[in-house]
Amino acid sequence: MQPIKTILPPQTIGIIGGGQLGRMMAIAARYMGYRIVVLDPAPNCPAAQVADGQITADYADLSAVKQLIEQADVITYEFENVDLDAAELIQNAGKLPQGALALEVTQTREKEKQLITDLDLPVPEFRIVKTEEACKEALAAIPLPAVIKTCRGGYDGKGQLKLTTEEDKKDALVFFGEHGYCIIERWIPFDKEISVVFSRSQEGNITFFPIAENEHRDHILYQTTVPATIDAALRDKACAMTAKVAEQMNIVGTFAIEMFVDEDMIYMNEMAPRPHNSGHYTIEGCNVSQFAQHIRAICGLPLIPVSLHQPTAMINILGESLPKAIKFTVNHNFGFLHLYGKDEPKKKRKMGHATFTAETMEALRKQLDNFKEATQS
Repeated sequence: MQPIKTILPPQTIGIIGGGQLGRMMAIAARYMGYRIVVLDPAPNCPAAQVADGQITADYADLSAVKQLIEQADVITYEFENVDLDAAELIQNAGKLPQGALALEVTQTREKEKQLITDLDLPVPEFRIVKTEEACKEALAAIPLPAVIKTCRGGYDGKGQLKLTTEEDKKDALVFFGEHGYCIIERWIPFDKEISVVFSRSQEGNITFFPIAENEHRDHILYQTTVPATIDAALRDKACAMTAKVAEQMNIVGTFAIEMFVDEDMIYMNEMAPRPHNSGHYTIEGCNVSQFAQHIRAICGLPLIPVSLHQPTAMINILGESLPKAIKFTVNHNFGFLHLYGKDEPKKKRKMGHATFTAETMEALRKQLDNFKEATQS
């Protein structure tokens, strides 16, 4: 563990990655008085629009990374596929309190699953396949339905294929032939998916955000609702499982773990070593957001105890629904619109999100129904 170094405003925070997560990190940090410099290959990317400066270069460009090290007092990242050589360079400079381990583990599903099984935590049955023969053996051993995924990369349903029939196994072999390094895992018929989003300080203190319940459409997160409809025992179980992972990996900052709930069983699914889409609700829903808490953690500040103001839900706004979502704000006095500053509203591309809060779940559902009717008609 690196020595704890307190970073105070107006010192500079470097962010690797200029997408919406980096943007919301930057906004939270700017409110606190920090300066921001972003490393991203796209000029005027969403995070750079609210930053003090941008280094326009590839993430793996070590000369650009050295520039970032020179300009920033502490460095963080908005996605897990950071070049490990770059991460180690920053870590060796004493400016990456999150360390490189969380990146190394979450960059491959194999290492993720291995860490979880080493901790004796429940995951769906799986096999890692690196040869065609191993792929055939795994397809024969794991009962249907199942899913084959790439071990590296893949998000929002990309890089995976669900298998429901024997005929689908032929497609799985083709999928493996295209990608070469995959995981085949049993498809869990879960009741609901939840997200445990938490922040951990450099001293090892953890604060949990209220557990969120997720709804996906076309493999993309559509809606997150808080509080999740789980009992106290399941909530405590999910938090205990998460804390075990956090301690093992020595997490610093905001981190998220998606889990499947099947009656009284919880299975760990995937991890994200940074703020998460399902934690966006915290901006309006909680007394401190996942982004502000992340900034506090990496800057060596004490974490704020978390509380939920009232029932809250977040809906992602994709390119095809963007015009109607904007129009909705003209005619309604509820809902908080967040747009990410992306240049082109493509279909299925996350362009922003809307958050809704209400005193009761019934009132919250009415707000959501109004928004859905206006944006999906």
